[in-house]
Amino acid sequence: MSEESTGGAPAPEADENRRQVLYWRLLARLFDPEEQASLESASLAVVEDIGLPSALLDPGASVDSVVQRHPELAPEFDGLMTPEPDEDGTRDRAAEVRRAALASKVLLNVFASGSGAVTAEQLARWQSDAGWLERALGCRPGELRGGQGGGVQRTGGGGGVSPTGTGGGGRTPDLGRLIPEIGPELGAIEAGLVKRMRLREVLADPALASRLTPSMSLIEQLLRDKDNLSGVALANAKALIRRYVDEVSQVLRSQVEKATVGDIDRSVPPKRVFRNLDLDRTIWKNLTNWSPEEERLYVDRLYYRHTSRKTTPQRLIVVVDQSGSMVDSMVNCTILASIFAGLPKVDVHLIAYDTQALDLTPWSHDPFETLLRTKLGGGTDGTVAMALAQPKIAEPRNTVVVWISDFYEWRTDELFDSMAAIHRSGAKFIPVGSVTSGGRGSVNPWFRERFKDLGTPVISGHIKKLVHELKTFLT
Repeated sequence: MSEESTGGAPAPEADENRRQVLYWRLLARLFDPEEQASLESASLAVVEDIGLPSALLDPGASVDSVVQRHPELAPEFDGLMTPEPDEDGTRDRAAEVRRAALASKVLLNVFASGSGAVTAEQLARWQSDAGWLERALGCRPGELRGGQGGGVQRTGGGGGVSPTGTGGGGRTPDLGRLIPEIGPELGAIEAGLVKRMRLREVLADPALASRLTPSMSLIEQLLRDKDNLSGVALANAKALIRRYVDEVSQVLRSQVEKATVGDIDRSVPPKRVFRNLDLDRTIWKNLTNWSPEEERLYVDRLYYRHTSRKTTPQRLIVVVDQSGSMVDSMVNCTILASIFAGLPKVDVHLIAYDTQALDLTPWSHDPFETLLRTKLGGGTDGTVAMALAQPKIAEPRNTVVVWISDFYEWRTDELFDSMAAIHRSGAKFIPVGSVTSGGRGSVNPWFRERFKDLGTPVISGHIKKLVHELKTFLT
């Protein structure tokens, strides 16, 4: 590994070989935690030869610990993986070897997350290492995972995951081109670690809890375990659920506002104000009053545009399967119900069920309180929810029933007959297989075919589809 040219510097081929050794070792450790003796010894020789500490090759050492012992390395991690091109167009191969050694450390610590149970200390170390990776990509710690400046530093004006710098001081790279969707991948790894960890231990520590990135996976765990939490842990869990609900509410509210609305109500006379004046129609209707001698149009009557929408009170009944497979839909639909509950002339009712049904209507305006009252898991028996929903249909023509489930029921015929009866009564019945942000879901084929024959096909996919259906009917 110490082959040199006649000038005393390593030959370009030697630098290229060194860089490849480091990356081969990285790939080997990512796919197999067992050491490859030859790659380890070769990498150690490279690292020591270029003047870097051997701790960079220790998978058990966090980047924080390396930087604390060697603070001169901290600035090198900022923008490490987005270097500026050399002005003369030449490649500094020696610098590439050094960057390969530092980048390998960050990548291995972040993407080799191991298996088995995770402690709060291990999660905190991974979050710190992920922050260093984000700094290496030219971002602030936490920016790629949560779309904002990370966890602890949100309350301050900067700050990173370590006392040695803040990162993100340079240009922002085009990460969509550089490494597609790395942000969601980091979030998925973090969610996996959260699933494997002792969550109650983390929630009991305000510093660790504040660094958690709210995600659907984390919210599911919190909702499942909320009855076993108390004190500081329960307060931190509620804060995380509130943060996630607020973020999703902002997105869904904008989709509701953008969705198309219902037809104009022409039974209401138009308001006679200038902004409603229909100039084209006014001119057309008064053309018979044109005076060629005076070259003047005399207007006998002004015409105005109809702008009023239907104001008949509409009732929205949302029935949600709260079994474990429908968590994503449960969260999205409780938030969506609260948004429609804020619209004028819309009467929202919310029912959640598994083998028992729960009327959540009193809390439908507040998705946070609604979610806290759900109990995830168990089987599914839609007939118990139907017993609560049917009495709420007072005026079928002004009622829409949204039923969100995967429809894997054990009283299939009885439940479907009740749903068909709602459809025949004149109420609008909308079966929904999944209402997720990503559009994933599974629906019982038996129900799917019968809903199709009934003329009410199952909506499955992005939540925008349901928003459009509801907005069209209710407004």
